[in-house]
Amino acid sequence: MNQENTRRKLLAIITGFFSIAIGIIYLTLTTILDARGPMLPPPPEAFGLVAVVFS
Repeated sequence: MNQENTRRKLLAIITGFFSIAIGIIYLTLTTILDARGPMLPPPPEAFGLVAVVFS
């Protein structure tokens, strides 16, 4: 039973480490992407010429 508890504790520590690592990576990526500035819509030329005719 002692070996089983040791394995469970080790699994919990590894799982916690991965969880914290994923959180730190996520926060780092969002900070980097947010620091690039506000997102601007594309210029009207990017949409091309579209004409709709109703008759």
